[in-house]
Amino acid sequence: MLLIIPCVSYAQGDIDTQEKILYRNERSLAFLLNSNGMGGNFRYAKRITYLRKTLYEVDLTVIKHPKEVRIYSSSFSSSTSKSYIYGKINSFINLRAGIGYQREIYQKHDRGGIAIRYFYNAGPDLGFAKPIYYNYVTLLYVDGQVFPEYSTEKFSESQHAYPTEITGKASFFKGFDEISLIPGVYGKIGLTMEFGRSEQIVNALEGGLIFDAFLKKVPIMATEDNNRFFFSLFISYRFGKAIDVSRRKPKKTRVDEILMVE
Repeated sequence: MLLIIPCVSYAQGDIDTQEKILYRNERSLAFLLNSNGMGGNFRYAKRITYLRKTLYEVDLTVIKHPKEVRIYSSSFSSSTSKSYIYGKINSFINLRAGIGYQREIYQKHDRGGIAIRYFYNAGPDLGFAKPIYYNYVTLLYVDGQVFPEYSTEKFSESQHAYPTEITGKASFFKGFDEISLIPGVYGKIGLTMEFGRSEQIVNALEGGLIFDAFLKKVPIMATEDNNRFFFSLFISYRFGKAIDVSRRKPKKTRVDEILMVE
């Protein structure tokens, strides 16, 4: 983020002739890169005052185990083998829904300047653990001849102790009927650097910390070293639209309609 600051601040000092939106809500999307995965975010920021907003947001992210290592099958396997993570038994997708608070601590005074805000939010987690199926090939020796036998199964360390037997993952959709749900809670804190040159468009970089806690250990790998607590750093690019709420006409009430008729 520090390396990007000079790139987005080069135009500071230009006169900004745009009409300022003093009372604004925001709708935005973000792409997240976490230290333990990646995902996306939707946020609705509702104005409290000129500098403060209430945040409503939803995250959908993939969480990975810290010991995941991607490998390839050896020459003993099929020539069409793909890379895979040996010992991974579940893909884990996490859905977060939270509410929080944002405050602007440095305003954007010039066209092309940067506004800096801090934010925090928290809410429930809902994790989806989907079993992973693998394509296996086993060499059978019959009367001095070698015959390959193909199968599609879940990973079992006792039955599939050799990585050379795996040719890659099966279809992503296989195992959807076996998804298990793991609830939890999360908290997030971070900084936003908003550098959009237009008052109507949101362009921002964010960075911060996320903590997820689930009711039980998340079975990602075929090992006892699975966790129920996940702490990660994140950086994201956010884009969206600012909504000028100061120009909205008040809704007519029944009393107003009666007065107009009279």
